[in-house]
Amino acid sequence: MDTTVVKALTILEALATSATPLGVTELATRLALSKSNVHRLLQTLAAQGYVAASDHRYGPTTKLWELGTLIVGRLEVARVAAPVMQRLVQAVDETAHLSVLDLAACAVVSIHNVESSQPVRAYSRIGQRTPAHCVATGKALLSAQPLQALTALPDVLPRFTPKTLVRRADLLAALEKIRVAGYATNLGEWHAQVGGAAAVIRDHAGRPVAALGLTVPVERLKPEVLRRYVPRLTAAADEISRLMGAPAAEASARARDRARV
Repeated sequence: MDTTVVKALTILEALATSATPLGVTELATRLALSKSNVHRLLQTLAAQGYVAASDHRYGPTTKLWELGTLIVGRLEVARVAAPVMQRLVQAVDETAHLSVLDLAACAVVSIHNVESSQPVRAYSRIGQRTPAHCVATGKALLSAQPLQALTALPDVLPRFTPKTLVRRADLLAALEKIRVAGYATNLGEWHAQVGGAAAVIRDHAGRPVAALGLTVPVERLKPEVLRRYVPRLTAAADEISRLMGAPAAEASARARDRARV
């Protein structure tokens, strides 16, 4: 166990649970640490934006709250999305799933699924991780990220099928089209026989918190089927976003963009 990390987290917890800012001496006494050690760790936490000093006393910043709301949002979105997903699956009889993005790993993680009744259907399990650059939910969520974050992706990404976008430049071009269209598709880019479509879900601050996807065997995912599924899918994603408190103006703007495509 890294004791330095443990000490830093202990200091952060002490500041977060204190009703008032604390000084170095108070923290050192309360946590049985040396003042030099506390001071050094506070400087590191301050440099990372987790604490701030005023009159030589320290308190936590809103960065902790921001991270907490992201985690709560991920948990909340599954509960909010569940009934909407059930209605979507009843309407199209294809498997729906909800995924969140792990940008550092360029992957998405499934957090809720509703299976179709089709005898031949695509499966995904809760907790399953898939490469973001070649599935619809991943591409939808990547399209909602700042350009600076996307340019940090590798120049060459893993190939899974002949249809996988492996060059970052090609992926970025595709993400721009997805951003305008308001939805992403996957036509056999991860597994040759599996396709789908997905749209982003946003929270009360307009942040992308998840993507709602339909997973469909490629043999059933004809252009006319996509044209029938996509409006239902994007409407469901917009409904979940509204339930999450997303600004109505943002959903309206996405609908206008889709109408122009």
